[in-house]
Amino acid sequence: MTMLLIDGAFQIEGTQPDGDTVRFVPGDPQEWDLVTSRGRTVKHDVLGRAALRLDAIDAPETHYGPNRVHQPLQFAHAARDELLSWLGFTNVQQGPNETVTAVVPDTVPGFVLTSGADIHGRCIALAGRGASGGTSGVDVDVDVDMLRTTTANHHLLAAGLAYPTFYRSLFPSLRTELTAVARQARTAGQGLWPSDTTTTGAKVTALSSITDDAVMLPKLFRRLVDYLQLDNPSLACFPAYLAGVQDRFTILSSGKRCVGLHNVVEISNAQTVRMTQPPEDLVFEEG
Repeated sequence: MTMLLIDGAFQIEGTQPDGDTVRFVPGDPQEWDLVTSRGRTVKHDVLGRAALRLDAIDAPETHYGPNRVHQPLQFAHAARDELLSWLGFTNVQQGPNETVTAVVPDTVPGFVLTSGADIHGRCIALAGRGASGGTSGVDVDVDVDMLRTTTANHHLLAAGLAYPTFYRSLFPSLRTELTAVARQARTAGQGLWPSDTTTTGAKVTALSSITDDAVMLPKLFRRLVDYLQLDNPSLACFPAYLAGVQDRFTILSSGKRCVGLHNVVEISNAQTVRMTQPPEDLVFEEG
């Protein structure tokens, strides 16, 4: 699979990084135009600083939506802290709203491998630390070995700190590797997996059930948050809500193409919600 290589640096002071989002500035900010030429525009400031969304993973939320709700912070912070440490940041200090107020060093060198941006203007990327050893601004072949040895995406899944969450733009061979490493982490009981309720079921009686207690796939968490904030504590209408949101995805094991997460979410005993397929069995379409 070929992806665009961009060399630069990670910079987090003044931002609110989490386990799958971090700020990056290219050595040559004009190289963002090379990403934009592939479809959506990468939003960046005058210095070229832009947000990355790490491809193929979804880490527990530290602050979601206008009300800044979070998933159980033990796991959300573990993913964020591991990402920042792996990139090379130390002594990270944070103030209100989890904004980084001080860090050592100010920036760390790194690179991204990307095929485009998302609807929010974030660059969808595999993130690497240090020098890439390649030529920035050109397409490079990204194979399983490169994915395994150089990217934060692979590292976080191997540590069991993030969920596999795949989109159609990811090449199948890379998806297969990430699926395998996520399953290995789950089998070994690493990271969040011993507490995961995505397919076993979480009892949801209030918003606090999913912010403080149940650990689940962040995409399901976000849908539950949006639904519960409609002031309807009953889950009876949640499947209809999911149908209306119209997430589009394919179930890999069956080849079935679906519109709406209600196809893989079930409610039992009026209060328990679970997904009927594991996260790695779904491939989503970009919105």
